[in-house]
Amino acid sequence: MATDVFSNPREEDPLDVALFQGERRKIIQPTSLLDPKVEKLKDVLTSWINKTLTPDHIVVQSLDEDLFDGLVLHHLLARLAGVSLSVDEIAVTAAAQIHKLGVVLEEVNKRLGLTDDALAKWNVQLIHNKDLLATIHLLVTMVRHFQPDLALPPNVKVEVVLVEVTKTGIKSDIQSEDLTEESRPSLQSPNSSSGEDPIEKLLTLDAHKILLAKTSIVNFVNQNMSSMGLQVADLDTQFSDGVILLLLIGQLEGFFIPLCDFHLSPANHAEMVHNVTLACDFLLDIGLNVPNIDPEDIISRDVGATLKVLYALFRRHKGRQAESAASAQK
Repeated sequence: MATDVFSNPREEDPLDVALFQGERRKIIQPTSLLDPKVEKLKDVLTSWINKTLTPDHIVVQSLDEDLFDGLVLHHLLARLAGVSLSVDEIAVTAAAQIHKLGVVLEEVNKRLGLTDDALAKWNVQLIHNKDLLATIHLLVTMVRHFQPDLALPPNVKVEVVLVEVTKTGIKSDIQSEDLTEESRPSLQSPNSSSGEDPIEKLLTLDAHKILLAKTSIVNFVNQNMSSMGLQVADLDTQFSDGVILLLLIGQLEGFFIPLCDFHLSPANHAEMVHNVTLACDFLLDIGLNVPNIDPEDIISRDVGATLKVLYALFRRHKGRQAESAASAQK
């Protein structure tokens, strides 16, 4: 329940409240920082940064103290996404640091698919002000996007004080905020004993978990298509013409599909149907029977249909990797 820190400000101070009216700020309760889960999450994130930046000889000791000037985030983005930004290596003044953070975070948000800054739980001001809550949210999201296989402690929560300046004064409210979700949706687990389709089940979960699953598949696709100079940014739309799907199947299965067999730049619906139908035929040829899939579903950008096909390829390929690893250990 919200409480008034002061509901009757002194008459001589009305300008102070008006100046900051509408401002909201979240602050982690100090007791939450003592939670072993929170400490573990901070340790994992710090180790991840240091391991990633080993070639740059950068060592982070404090998440809130060492990331505020943009240097670490700049190098992380360069290592994780191969991005080169036109910013100063070292920003000394506050103005230079804020400018650098603005450039870096704009590119980070674009890579994370955050087109609306309001959706992000961080911004330039919060990071530069060494806001630990915002910094952790940013790093967790970067891990989920760029290195989804990294195991983060699940179900990490903190108590935060939400402070808001209103016309009547300053109000505060204590809330619980998730830093990591309870459990990540597993893309490698077999179907449940009831025979329920794992993708159908996935699509009933909340949007955040669906996004995590889609991110894992996109990373899988990009890892296997990088040698061809191709990259997928939008799973929902980029498979609808069948081109990348055909190239991905050929890449994973080790065979070349002659360019004369499909339309590399489909110009109409019929050519898209040809491509996607051919891809579905190839799936059957390699022994992947994806039930209830119509080429028209993929062409019409049905997310469930696209996910089912890519999930089948994902499981097949990951299964082969597991078998190869087991054979190598014998």
